[in-house]
Amino acid sequence: MSQVNGVMMQYFHWYNPADGSLWNQLAESAKDLAKVGITSLWLPPSYKGTGGGMDVGYGVYDLFDLGEFDQKGSVRTKYGTKDEYLQAIKAAQDAGIRIYADVVLNHKLGADAEEEAEATPFNPDNRGNAIGEFQKIKAWTHFYFPGRNKKYSSMEWHWWHFDAIDYNSYNAGAKAVYLLKDKSFDRGVDLEKGNFDYLMGCDLDMDHPEVTGELKYWGEWYLDTTNVDGFRFDAVKHVSAEFFQEWLEHLRNYTKRELFAVGEYWSSQVEALHYFIKVTDGKVALFDAPLHYNFHAASKAGNNYDLRTIFDNTLVQDQPTLAVTLVDNHDSQPLQSLESVVESWFKPLAYALILLRSEGYPCIFYADYYGAHYKDRGKDGSEYEIWLDKHQWILDRFLFARKTYSYGNQYDYFDHANTIGWTRLGDAEHPGGMAVVLSNGGEGNKFMEVGQPNRTYIDITENIKEPITTNDDGWADFRCNGGSVSVWVPQP
Repeated sequence: MSQVNGVMMQYFHWYNPADGSLWNQLAESAKDLAKVGITSLWLPPSYKGTGGGMDVGYGVYDLFDLGEFDQKGSVRTKYGTKDEYLQAIKAAQDAGIRIYADVVLNHKLGADAEEEAEATPFNPDNRGNAIGEFQKIKAWTHFYFPGRNKKYSSMEWHWWHFDAIDYNSYNAGAKAVYLLKDKSFDRGVDLEKGNFDYLMGCDLDMDHPEVTGELKYWGEWYLDTTNVDGFRFDAVKHVSAEFFQEWLEHLRNYTKRELFAVGEYWSSQVEALHYFIKVTDGKVALFDAPLHYNFHAASKAGNNYDLRTIFDNTLVQDQPTLAVTLVDNHDSQPLQSLESVVESWFKPLAYALILLRSEGYPCIFYADYYGAHYKDRGKDGSEYEIWLDKHQWILDRFLFARKTYSYGNQYDYFDHANTIGWTRLGDAEHPGGMAVVLSNGGEGNKFMEVGQPNRTYIDITENIKEPITTNDDGWADFRCNGGSVSVWVPQP
């Protein structure tokens, strides 16, 4: 990845208001985001979902409707209209920020008509286990997008464009994944549930030439229309890994542009991520889900967690140039399907660990930066009200330190279970160095080298008010408070 000292922001969370305001908000905020050091934005799915103006975007209905057509009860998407989307992209790019589009190619939902087909029902929890005979079914598989009326694309989708579905009108109460006639589950997918090809809705058949042809054509149309700089691929563990490489290479050749790409392979097992990277020849970076799970565990365990192991079994430790590091995202936030929240007290420590080190391409979560407040039902059916703390002030401090001082050699001092630290020595263009120390227990300190003799350093987090001066050899005893992080930079 050629994103030297770049910082991505996931510019949405699951519960953004469904009032069509996000694109306009981005257009107004772009210059401020660029000023603090955000260099790229991952935007939510921009096309019409089955929930119309309420859909977060992952219930994909029509890839060609970017908030332009009256479909699913709304012209706009949850985030705004097509014109507002394009204006927001231009505003961000004019401010020097790259835009990554969220691309959901695994499934479609909200078909316009039912069709009869034949299929075999399989156990949803074990896709190697058929639980019924080959049979006639009736399913919502015909997509013809009446509101768009064939503008941009004339293709209609039918049952033969899909591998599997999970609903049969002839047996509405059955819990099954129906593998359609002459189809097979994709290989090269995650092995959870025996084969995790099927996720939801109508699962696209990536072996069908009309499907792959349409997806490549859509990619060309989308790039021509939006001029985005890259992609975030949704649910890559559910799609044959080779397809993403093929699709991406097609569009890189079409546009003659680099087109950054990061995939969401949500697994705590780093070996699964390595497999995907191997199959795709390292052409697609991945979010470091194992690192997120380490942060989650550390935030729950308090001082019982050994901070020396925080990077164990993570992608950023093994393949740092292909790791997009994160703390939380829209799936891990409270009340969501993969809820695994990093507790608020640990957020500054976690963000220091991704923003102030040399490895990885860090991604800040919208709800961590701006805070969030929402209500929803949990898995137990009860309604909960959620407040997520706003960490903008401390994150802006980290971004300043990254942009100004996070250069040169990095020395690690991971020699204590509850207090760890590291330094950056700077380079010719960014002299001065920086020291970071954090603790998940009591007050901590680390005797560390910054390469600047007899120089005074201040803690830009303001957690510790007193400055520290290095000795004749450029070393000092850098401190932090308990359960906290301090970032020491040269006093102006």
